[in-house]
Amino acid sequence: MSSPMTEPSTHLRTTADAYDAIAVRYAEFVRKGLDELPLDRAMLAAFAEFARAAGTGPVAELGCGPGYVAAHLRDLGLDVFGVDLSPAMIGLAREAYPDLRFEVGSMDALDLGDGELGGIVSWYSVIHAPPREIPSYLAEFRRVLASGGMLLLAFFESGGGPVAAFDHRVTTAYRWPIDDLAQLAGDAGFVEVGRMLREPCDGERFRQGRLLMRAR
Repeated sequence: MSSPMTEPSTHLRTTADAYDAIAVRYAEFVRKGLDELPLDRAMLAAFAEFARAAGTGPVAELGCGPGYVAAHLRDLGLDVFGVDLSPAMIGLAREAYPDLRFEVGSMDALDLGDGELGGIVSWYSVIHAPPREIPSYLAEFRRVLASGGMLLLAFFESGGGPVAAFDHRVTTAYRWPIDDLAQLAGDAGFVEVGRMLREPCDGERFRQGRLLMRAR
């Protein structure tokens, strides 16, 4: 059964409003976001291969923004849909990719049944959640994933230091030690399959982290 719908927390409202306000500029900024990032494409390709092999259900991109990652996953052969807090982002995604399904929703209370999904991609979508709330997000991801389903997390890595807030271009975000985030995912019912750290590219400030996990 799906999680009960609750009144959005302050940070959810703040995040949705912030992305609504810059949706068009943000969509243009990320429009070719994967074109010059071969390591990122490699992680998405690995996720897609594992998800296809598991065959446990459709894939959701949670925090899909304007939909370019969901479209890339579609091109990799996945049955995919997108969910985002920002109505403006969902409108842009529907306009850009009318063949895909996009819905307004929150990652902490998904309107999905237990074990309904075969995969989740969270591409920089938990970065705005206060650190104390990350376990509840991961628990919700595990709830909606079938056993053997795949999870791919993309985030800003802390460079070996503790969790740290920073001035993201849209609204406050957090950098995570990759080991700490992997431990929290393990506590939520995931087994690590692989990880990647890459150094910042032009225009990036921080090292980037990727965790590929399987639901137990």
